Amino acid sequence: MSNKTAHNNAAPYWAAALLILVGSAILIQWIDSAAFWNGYAIDMAGPAWNYILFRGLFTAYSDNAWRRFFTPVRTLVIFLFVCFGIEIMQFFNLYKSTYDPWDFLAYISILLPVFIIDLQLSKPEQ
Repeated sequence: MSNKTAHNNAAPYWAAALLILVGSAILIQWIDSAAFWNGYAIDMAGPAWNYILFRGLFTAYSDNAWRRFFTPVRTLVIFLFVCFGIEIMQFFNLYKSTYDPWDFLAYISILLPVFIIDLQLSKPEQ
């Protein structure tokens, strides 16, 4: 199966995952729940749904400059740099926020599995 076919076959599942991640993150605006839900849901879902968006995993395959730039590894590195950079800025009180070392784990808890699945699905044919 070609990468294009594999990508197109998986696109509806990525779209469903995207909706679930966005929906769960938006729900924290309406549901006043446990500290875990309010504190970590967006940190978990945000990087993962943005990874799916930036990689274009939820749409039909296209070979364009955007897709060639945002390879799985490059996208993961950019997102980790941004997420960890935000947390480091919080640690040094560069802006008003609350530093939480558990956010580092929250950022990668869904992002890393999404990356691994994407990497497996986008492997060139052997």
